[in-house]
Formats: sequence, structure tokens, C-alpha cells
Amino acid sequence: MQDLSADIARFFALQDLAPERAAALAAFTELRRQLNAGTARAAEPTPQGWVTHAWVKQGILLGFRLGELAAHDSPAPFSFFDKSTLPARRFALTDQVRIVPGGSTVRDGAYVAPGVICMPPAFVNIGAWVGPGTLIDSHALVGSCAQLGARVHLSAAAQIGGVLEPVNAAPVIVEDEAFIGGNCGVYEGARVGARAVLAAGVVLTRSTPVYDLVRETIHRATESAPLAIPAGAVVVPGARAVTRGQGPAWGLSLATPVIVKYRDEKTSTSAALEEWLR
Repeated sequence: MQDLSADIARFFALQDLAPERAAALAAFTELRRQLNAGTARAAEPTPQGWVTHAWVKQGILLGFRLGELAAHDSPAPFSFFDKSTLPARRFALTDQVRIVPGGSTVRDGAYVAPGVICMPPAFVNIGAWVGPGTLIDSHALVGSCAQLGARVHLSAAAQIGGVLEPVNAAPVIVEDEAFIGGNCGVYEGARVGARAVLAAGVVLTRSTPVYDLVRETIHRATESAPLAIPAGAVVVPGARAVTRGQGPAWGLSLATPVIVKYRDEKTSTSAALEEWLR
């Protein structure tokens, strides 16, 4: 695999790309190919934890700078206009990815593993990494550089936010076999651990406190670490009282996620939720 990191970083730093446009475009095209193949990733797991590769994000931003608005070929009745450097990805039968008819789009430069199912309409953005056996349901979004593990269930209208800037910021990460319920939102580099369950309507951001009733602690992001939902946690929408200003007098509360239990190896996703949501 060609190491693009130094070239991408150099092109990204240039104020004027015109003198080296051809070389920069060639580097971005090769990056897109490596992203499609899954050999380049915006972030990847290591024995020491997840590592973010800033140069990959730099390369994607470089592609936006290099592109011009252009009409892209698409089957009728659909049409779209986007940067010339950012076409939709074309799949072959050998990719073994199910793209169900109805208007889903995967941008070129997103890795989609064999066994993935995309229900319409769904959108997978450049830099995303989607592991084998994952289901992306209708009206779901996998944002720029988001990392989804194997056998993740991304339910209808769930939003996995994208993170391109700042380039050193960790992207949203959803680990293996996690279940993301309908209308959930996971944004701003939040991390969902393996086999965790987010019930419908849970929203996670960098500023979201998550109250853990089981471990009697509050999970928060810090300056150096994102909000992280522990592996196997079952998270449901909750509320906490507003204690300042007119909050108590008006009986106000703010939405907040609550961890109500942890799954074990014998607890299915549906059983874990049913116990708490009836």
C-alpha cells in the first residue's frame, strides 16, 4: 500500500494548490481507493485503544478543495450535483453488499464490508468505515469518518455524525454488535462500546452527561477523551431536573441518557430493552 501521509500533509498545508494540482489530485484519488478498500482509515483500534489518523481527514478536506461543482451520472429519476472529486461509489456483485432499491447513496471513499445491508434511503459519507454484517436501516446516516464495527444494527432514522474538523479530533465510533435504536443521534466523537444498546431516541454529544445507575457514576467527555458508553451498557432516554433559575418553579427537566443495566452473554438486545421500556 502506498504511504500517502507525508504527501497529503504537504498538499494540505499549501495555500495555493494550483502549481501542484495534478499531483495533489492523484494523491487524493489514491486515498479514495485505499478508503474504499479499507486499507486506509480515519481511525482504527490498536491494543492501546483507538488511534485517529489526522492525515486521512486532511486528505478528505483536500478533496473538497480540489473539486468543482459538477453534474454526476445517476439513474433516472435521480440526479445530483456535487464536487467533481466526490462521486458516488459504484458497487459490483463481488463486493457482496446489499444496496436495496430506493435511493441510498454511498460516497466513493467509504469502506463497506461484505454482508452489509443498506435499506433505502440511507447515506454513507466519505471516510466512513462499516464493518461486516452491519445493517444500515432506512433514513439512517453514517457521517464522514464515522467508524462502525461488525454486526452493528443502525435503526431507522439513526444519525451517526461526521467529524472532519479539527482534523485531530476522534470520529464517532460504534463498536462491534452495538444496537443503535431508531431516531438516535451519536455526535461529536462520542463512542459506543461493543454490544451496547441505545434505546430509541437516545442522543449523545460531547456535552451530554450519561447517568449510570448500575455503576453509580456519571460518564462525561473530558478535554482529552470523548464521551464513551461502556461495552454492554443498555442506555435509555431519561430526564434530570433543572435546579437553577425558574427551573424548579416551572417544573422543568432536561433530557439525559441513563444506563439502566449491562448485557451479559445470555441477554439479547430485545430482552435487555423490554425489561426497562414496558
